[in-house]
Amino acid sequence: MKTYYDRRAPEYDDWWLGHGLYADRERPGWDEDRRRLEEFVSRLPPLRTLDVACGTGFLTRHLLGEVVGLDASERMLREARRQAPHATFVRGDALALPFVDGSFDRLFASYFYCHLEEQDRRRFLAEARRVASELVVVASRLREGAKPERWEERVLKDGTRWTVFKRVFPANDLADELGGELVFESEYFVAVKA
Repeated sequence: MKTYYDRRAPEYDDWWLGHGLYADRERPGWDEDRRRLEEFVSRLPPLRTLDVACGTGFLTRHLLGEVVGLDASERMLREARRQAPHATFVRGDALALPFVDGSFDRLFASYFYCHLEEQDRRRFLAEARRVASELVVVASRLREGAKPERWEERVLKDGTRWTVFKRVFPANDLADELGGELVFESEYFVAVKA
């Protein structure tokens, strides 16, 4: 999966913006929901925040306070540095965070937790709780007719095909799983604070 996201870096934001391979996808209300999610992120209190698996920095740019973005992909980090010049970026492993205990007030994770299988979810949550007192997770909301857990085939502009594990969540299920509270819900997105 790390190789897939590294290769996808230059086109990743097409998913958020409905461009490129996503231009013809039917997602009624997507842009409005995305803007609402961006507003939610920008209203989080300014804290020392670690954005794990920050990707291109699409949401990182909306985080206030002292922000550190971490990603395994140098190509993703190049995009993130351009989009969120106020943040500091570090290449590293989200399941073995390169920070001492209690380094951050908040750990923010957008579209990362949903790609973790059970053993890696446990490792990630242990690491999150080790380095930060608050956890905010943004994920896809389960839509009618969708399978909550699945392997998806993804195609990049170069025609390569990749298989990626994906989970989507009924809002309250994610809150229960993380032992937290639902803080944002829309047609497409859900966010929980724990």
